[in-house]
Amino acid sequence: MKKPRSHVDDLRGVSKLAVEATRGVMGLVEAMQVAIASGPAVLGAPLEKPVKLATGLVYGTMKGITEAVGAGIDAALAQLGPLLGSSAPGPERELVLAALNGVLGDYLEAQGNPLAIPMTLRRDGAPHTLVGATGKLLILVHGSCCTDLMWTSKGHDHGARLASELGYTPLYVHYNSGLHISTNGKKLSALLEEMVRSWPVPLDEIVLLGHSMGGLVARSALHVADEAGHAWRGGVRALVTLGSPHHGAPLERGGNWIDLLLGVSRYSAPFARLARLRSAGITDLRFGNVLDAHWHGKDRFDFGHDDRCPAPLPHGIACYAVAGTLSIADGPDLASDGMVPVASAFGDHATDGLCLSFAPERRYLALGTGHLQLLGSQDVYGKLVEWLRA
Repeated sequence: MKKPRSHVDDLRGVSKLAVEATRGVMGLVEAMQVAIASGPAVLGAPLEKPVKLATGLVYGTMKGITEAVGAGIDAALAQLGPLLGSSAPGPERELVLAALNGVLGDYLEAQGNPLAIPMTLRRDGAPHTLVGATGKLLILVHGSCCTDLMWTSKGHDHGARLASELGYTPLYVHYNSGLHISTNGKKLSALLEEMVRSWPVPLDEIVLLGHSMGGLVARSALHVADEAGHAWRGGVRALVTLGSPHHGAPLERGGNWIDLLLGVSRYSAPFARLARLRSAGITDLRFGNVLDAHWHGKDRFDFGHDDRCPAPLPHGIACYAVAGTLSIADGPDLASDGMVPVASAFGDHATDGLCLSFAPERRYLALGTGHLQLLGSQDVYGKLVEWLRA
């Protein structure tokens, strides 16, 4: 069993993050000072070189001190760790870590920060065991900035209910949602390949159920398994996505507009780096990237159009999509569940090659249901039972 995270690990991670944040703010102030003190742009900013030389010496020293202090804190906490002991994480800390990983998870992993969440399969917030395993496996994948504990909503858990009613063994993916979706897809496929090898009874079927970003991670994992010839792929019966932004979400595109507007002036441009704090996972949600080819070699903050190559639904399995809408009546003016447009959740796209072929009878529109409410909706659960019982 993996050793539980300690509070000391959290403190070490926060200290690293604080050091980098301090350096980042210093860099922002330095860039603003250079922009203002360099003189009029119309004259070619004549003072830019001497100003950069002076501020470089000052801020370089400050950054060096910050790094030394940060290294000292990290070393001290490492020494104190064995003395302070450890304790299992609580739900509040889990939620904070999930949000932090969603926003900065790619940075945390690249820096080896202890706050980065490793991908695991869990049940009730703890590492899963194979006791009581059945031949029907349900894999639940949470969304961006979320945790597997959030599958329980208003006392209801789709996974637990499907276990009691249809005999599934539910396992919940816990992962760093700040990484590229395709990176998490690779991790998930590898994790499932390892898991099915040790499954104690013959597996009759595997169902993937993903909420929001989780649906894209599940799609990506299936693409990876197809290309790699992973054994677990042969047991998959169905894929169900709940409010997944197959073709992106307006909130991320709004973040991209902030990048563009802040870059208009050389005085506001330094602040654009603040908008660029958001993770690779979040920027993948601009258009719904699920493959490496959707982002590799591109500036993920560049303001551009949707030029993804097609990533069709996986073949040979039943694929279902649930879309939520805040509207209480069906009609032509349906907008979104507050975060994901109905058209995006259903995989509809103006470009034929990018449209996802969810059959009409495999779509469900949850009226008067917000994005997170999809997790606790009895109507949505009823549709899941109908689909998976067939």
